[in-house]
Amino acid sequence: MTEERPPEASSASLWERDEELAGVALAIDTLRADQSSSGSLLMIRGEAGFGKTALLAEARRIAEARNCTVWQARGGETLKSVPFNVVRQLLQPALISLMPEEAREYLGDWYDIAGPALGVTEAGERQADPQGVCDGLVAAVRRLAKRDWPLVLMVDDAHWADQETLRWLAAFAERLDDLSVLLVVARRPGEVSGESARHLEAIAAAAGPPITTLKCLTPDATAGLTHATLGPHADGAFCREVWAVTAGNPYETVELLAKVQDSALEPVEASAAELRALNRSARGGGLVARLDDLGLEATRFAWAAAILGTGISVNLVAKLATMGRDEAGRCAELLRSARILTSPDIAASGVGVGELEFVHPLIASAVYDSIPGGVRTAMHGIAAQVVTDSGLGAASASRHLLQVHPDEDQELVEQLREAAREHLSIGAPDAARLCLERALLEPPLIDVHARVLYELGCATLLTAPAVTIGHLQTALGMPGLDGHARVDAVVRLSQALLHNDQLEEAVRTVEAEAARHEPGAAKMRLQAVQYMWEGIHAGESPAPGRSERLAELAATCTGRDNSERALLILRGFDALTHGESAEEVVELSDRALVNGRLAPGLGWTDTEWGLELPLLLATAYVFTDRLDRAESLYSEAVGAYERAGWSGGHLALAKAYVGLGHRRRGRLREAEVSLREALGLAERVGRGLPLYWTVVCNLVDTLLARGHVDEAWETAERYGFTPPYPSPIVLPDPRCVRGRLLLAVGRTKDGVNELEQAAKAAALRGHHNPVMVPWAVDLARALAAQDPARAAQLTSDARRQAERFGTDTAIGEALRCAAALETGQRAVRLAAQAVAYLESSPCQYEHAAARVEYGIAARSVAEINRGLTLARSCGADGLVTQAREVLETGRGLR
Repeated sequence: MTEERPPEASSASLWERDEELAGVALAIDTLRADQSSSGSLLMIRGEAGFGKTALLAEARRIAEARNCTVWQARGGETLKSVPFNVVRQLLQPALISLMPEEAREYLGDWYDIAGPALGVTEAGERQADPQGVCDGLVAAVRRLAKRDWPLVLMVDDAHWADQETLRWLAAFAERLDDLSVLLVVARRPGEVSGESARHLEAIAAAAGPPITTLKCLTPDATAGLTHATLGPHADGAFCREVWAVTAGNPYETVELLAKVQDSALEPVEASAAELRALNRSARGGGLVARLDDLGLEATRFAWAAAILGTGISVNLVAKLATMGRDEAGRCAELLRSARILTSPDIAASGVGVGELEFVHPLIASAVYDSIPGGVRTAMHGIAAQVVTDSGLGAASASRHLLQVHPDEDQELVEQLREAAREHLSIGAPDAARLCLERALLEPPLIDVHARVLYELGCATLLTAPAVTIGHLQTALGMPGLDGHARVDAVVRLSQALLHNDQLEEAVRTVEAEAARHEPGAAKMRLQAVQYMWEGIHAGESPAPGRSERLAELAATCTGRDNSERALLILRGFDALTHGESAEEVVELSDRALVNGRLAPGLGWTDTEWGLELPLLLATAYVFTDRLDRAESLYSEAVGAYERAGWSGGHLALAKAYVGLGHRRRGRLREAEVSLREALGLAERVGRGLPLYWTVVCNLVDTLLARGHVDEAWETAERYGFTPPYPSPIVLPDPRCVRGRLLLAVGRTKDGVNELEQAAKAAALRGHHNPVMVPWAVDLARALAAQDPARAAQLTSDARRQAERFGTDTAIGEALRCAAALETGQRAVRLAAQAVAYLESSPCQYEHAAARVEYGIAARSVAEINRGLTLARSCGADGLVTQAREVLETGRGLR
């Protein structure tokens, strides 16, 4: 039986919660046992009124009694549109307790990234990357947890948390393995949908079994609680009716018993029939009646408090309810006495909680829902003004503005636009989207409408390119976007089309807009963007004469502005893909730089041109054997994105290309490490995107170079490295890499077919660079036995193209292939020539392979050993095994 009060219970809502409290105590003790231990997560589910808040309060008491630091926050039903609301409650107290310089020291590089979201520093002018802000918040807790260990984080009513907080919680929960923190999350089942539901599911998955699901009180526990509250004389029939009326809901049981005490009702069977009426008065319509009994002024005060939702103070409510300070104070006391409002626990509630809060979320919801619709809308409008007048800014007022009925109010439109800018600056694009969508409903004046649509499209570019496309296309079809703004909108639209894998439409869009302009800076920018998208298109053959027109246009460029620099980069990349002279490619690329660096406005984080141009420039260097310049640009990209907090797709791509630089250099271990980091980032962005293909393709290529064939195959299968291929160019060429993979696993026929398709695709695009698209040498090796004549012709063509391109790597690789097809002294001579070229190349893996192959052809132990040493330094395990096996057999070696 459970008729005894739980020994450590601080609330009547803790009846029959011994098992749950034991689990909490165990988790706290585990945390305290070892600072180097992994963190853990407790998920508590329960219907409204089942005692989640009481359980968290007791968990806090237990943790603090065991000398733990506890930070606590709570979601709010009317606050779900306030970005970072819950995470601010959670972390602000710890940061505000520090001096500004201390906070900056604790957060380090993340201060300027996560600080604005936490409200501890001003936001910058640039739109913040949501993923970067999320990572910054995780880093903030990681660093603060070391100072405040053992640390317990508690989030109540997570089903009402804002989406930004839930995104952070999901990311944080995934990383608890290396964070010695206990996270306790309480939520109702259901209640949410969409992204918020997905984040909550991820949090629950991180918690693992068992997830605590609170149950209703049993009849025995209800009887025990009744006796503890009303006295042992409460008879059995009365106790059973209490349970029947409340269905064992702990909160309703406590409230009902308090009503019984207030009414002096005798707890006997004869009085049991009155319990249902008393229970109704504690919630829903009964609560409204209770408010009416307290008078009109108290009702208005309660309504105003429900509208504010958080930070409730007598002064603020008085302004909103348009009543005097003394009257407001009297109403506050009435509502306290009626157990509708209470004073918050400051220690548990954190910064900015206010003087008052509702006794329970059920009461807050009932009061808010009881406000007549028209009155509620009007009060939100007044609340927005009160908040604005308090100096809290447009973003703080926006949750109220979202509830106001459309009325062609242009001032409201401007307030919402300003709120959206503030939301974007702290990494909350979803909140910005809500503001701009609401602004469109007002609606804006015709000359402003297109600009709002444009701003909405920009707000969703990183998170929902398909949505962005619709907004920008509509904006461009309306008056109001002219000059630079229109050109920028067209470029943004083409970027969204690219990210949505609609590259052909992106090309047509900028081409059509360029045709509308007279010669000048705007037209040149649009032409550059058109050439850029055409240049990275891996699909159909290019427009006739495209390369010639681009060459003619670039020939007039001196690099005096960014449009000209863009055209020089594009011309260099075009020459690269066609296998033209590497020296010319480098000369064009160098002319696009300013004092050897990217020009202002063409940097990795500059939004006017995007990341594609510097990426094409670095690619030109990496495939012309100028690896120092390429690696410098790639490292600069990683640094720029990390400093800006862009830890989504941009950073994933940058790390992938760092991996490509390592791969070209022959640092295969480092390449694999960087590419696996990039893969982890790309997984968060989403599969199927061009950046995802780039990461996986480079990883498979690197694993093959290392000789890890089984791992390369498993990676390809796991991450979908199979046709169809994306429309933008992926480097290295995915058909070539997959063809080489198929050959490596013994699927020769499939490998040959894949390489034949690579040949056709390259011919269609005029891509004859033997290093970028090395299908010929791989196909020649595969056909050597069954079709030696074709293999010889392919090798001859590869040598001719390599000599035209002119790099040591290209020529050396072609000679390696030629040597592999020969025997005797001719094979030795060709292999020696390959070594001579590749010895001068920065690509040390290829040099190692050539050295081993030369040693085998010449039967030279010394040369094989030199190749073996190089292979070890590269991390080319397969090549090491091959060399060792030859040395161990020793047949014919000298």
